[in-house]
Amino acid sequence: MVDVLDNKRAATRFRILVQIAERQPAVSQGEIAEEVGVTSQAVSEYIRDLVDEGFVEKEGRSRYRVTNEGVDWLFRTADDVRRFADHVTGDVLGAMSEAAYIATDDIADGETVSLSVEDGLLHATPGDEGPATGVATTDAEAGTDVGVTSFEGVMELEPGSVTVLQVPAVRTGGSRAVDSETVAEHCEDADLVVASGVEAVVACREFGTDPAVTFAAGAVAADGAERGLDVTAVATTNEVGRVTDALRDADVSYEVLEG
Repeated sequence: MVDVLDNKRAATRFRILVQIAERQPAVSQGEIAEEVGVTSQAVSEYIRDLVDEGFVEKEGRSRYRVTNEGVDWLFRTADDVRRFADHVTGDVLGAMSEAAYIATDDIADGETVSLSVEDGLLHATPGDEGPATGVATTDAEAGTDVGVTSFEGVMELEPGSVTVLQVPAVRTGGSRAVDSETVAEHCEDADLVVASGVEAVVACREFGTDPAVTFAAGAVAADGAERGLDVTAVATTNEVGRVTDALRDADVSYEVLEG
């Protein structure tokens, strides 16, 4: 345990030294006492000890300055506190967090499971053969949702990409002006198809594809690519910018083609 968390006196000493560093050189012991929650007399005694240890130097009445040694000690202690906080948030709370997965087979509460992403969704499989594992927190039948916690390892996930197909606005031909083979090919090959703009929706439907969403296409395409899906986003010309803006904001790879 870090000293400033394990020992009340060490914690108070640390907080007072921080207060001196913030307020130097004019230091009001009364203000520090109010901030830290101790008496002014206690602050005076702590400062005297800090001066004796060489962490603080006195420059006159109510004037103090943290020495280089004091600054080094603050850095070291702050690093210890930060590492402990990282341990709590990453190792302890991270292991305690729970997420829902789709069971690929029957799973029993407490069973170790391997974790993966399939079709953009989280899946859990009985056993520990995968690079990422967890522990089931519920019983589940194949195909149903199962709670998982105590995560270890990293799931293998290759980011997907997005192909943006431009469809002319209705005044310049609309869906009737697109290359049917190009639209059909890219929609058939995609894991996910989204559309933005009436002309784009009609173009998809005319060539046998019903887009998964017809609004917020850029955000959905970006989310799908981040989950490993290859996405085709069919967009009317005046909607292309909105789609690509969302993709750039999410740092997702994409290309724009004429439909």
